[in-house]
Amino acid sequence: MNVIRFSDLCANGSAKGKRVFIRADLNVPQDDAGNITEDTRVRASVPAIEMALKAGAAVMVTSHLGRPTEGEFKSADSLAPVAKRLGELLGRDVPLVANWVDGVTVEPGQVVLLENCRVNKGEKKNNDELARKLGALCDIFVHDAFGTSHRAEGTTYGIAQYAPVACAGPLLAAEIDAITKALANPKRPLAAIVAGSKVSTKLTILKSLANNVDQLIVGGGIANTFMLAAGLNIGKSLAEHDLVDEAKAVIDIMKARGAEVPIPTDVVTAKTFAADAVATVKKATDVADDDMILDIGPETAAKLAAQLKQAGTIVWNGPVGVFEFAAFENGTKTIAHAIAESSAFSIAGGGDTLAAIAKYGIEKQVGYISTGGGAFLEVLEGKTLPAFEILTKRAAG
Repeated sequence: MNVIRFSDLCANGSAKGKRVFIRADLNVPQDDAGNITEDTRVRASVPAIEMALKAGAAVMVTSHLGRPTEGEFKSADSLAPVAKRLGELLGRDVPLVANWVDGVTVEPGQVVLLENCRVNKGEKKNNDELARKLGALCDIFVHDAFGTSHRAEGTTYGIAQYAPVACAGPLLAAEIDAITKALANPKRPLAAIVAGSKVSTKLTILKSLANNVDQLIVGGGIANTFMLAAGLNIGKSLAEHDLVDEAKAVIDIMKARGAEVPIPTDVVTAKTFAADAVATVKKATDVADDDMILDIGPETAAKLAAQLKQAGTIVWNGPVGVFEFAAFENGTKTIAHAIAESSAFSIAGGGDTLAAIAKYGIEKQVGYISTGGGAFLEVLEGKTLPAFEILTKRAAG
């Protein structure tokens, strides 16, 4: 994927004295008092800002926060807590600027934070008049918010159309590189783990991956639907009975390519969905009508772990069981450690996946952890993200 990289513009002196507009993802969780409870996204935005300041640019940064109503600013929508945290991380004052669409005063070597961009009328629908105004604010637009790159909005797409130069920031460039490495030019065998409660939300992903991967590991409620497709009884487990034919179609696509969707040979069941429910390991053929499958069994987990250790590339989206409950975490834990121990290049994304990575402390062993949930899923579906499309178009001139 050919895009202009902000790091190159800084290295060759093109950013010196220029007005740089960075679209970051600073949408952080807050408590009722407005205090930031987790600042990963703010910390992740610092390298692009420091890169711009070091290059001698006049720096403007913006982000959305929450779900404000366009044109109706409320104090709860304010990026003030973010400006404070950003200032601490940068070791300098970061002024917060409101009503900035018609002009921003900022000098080279300075950085300002522009108030919540989703308060601007026309942001979400990428209004053309707004997009032109945004483009006029800067000499260089830097997209550094992968989590928003599947949305064509004013500060993610429109500004990239009209800014004199539109490029990818270090975070976005890293995502592009990791996605390319994992999906466009993967080292084989390529294994994908797609798990979660519903097949319907990930069916297009499964079909897209079925045409590309060597192994498609399914887990959670998705695996239950595939077990039904394989003719197994799943008791009262979560599944989508109306999508059994779709699951069969995925199995057939894989089989035609000499690849497979491994169906669990053993499972961990319970009579109720609860943290203190009694866990019973059973053969996949022995599930009773009143059983709920809450995890893959140890035999299945060991088999999948052995396969993952032989992979060249691993794409991971979703835990394979109810890992939040200690009695039903073994499958996800085993797979997490197998990925950590594998020499494969691994890319992981999605909220539950990140929670599992944090729980098992394997952050440093995963090749790349994607910062965007919805955007990551759309990439797995084979879609071209709007941000990638416009940046590629601008790079081509």
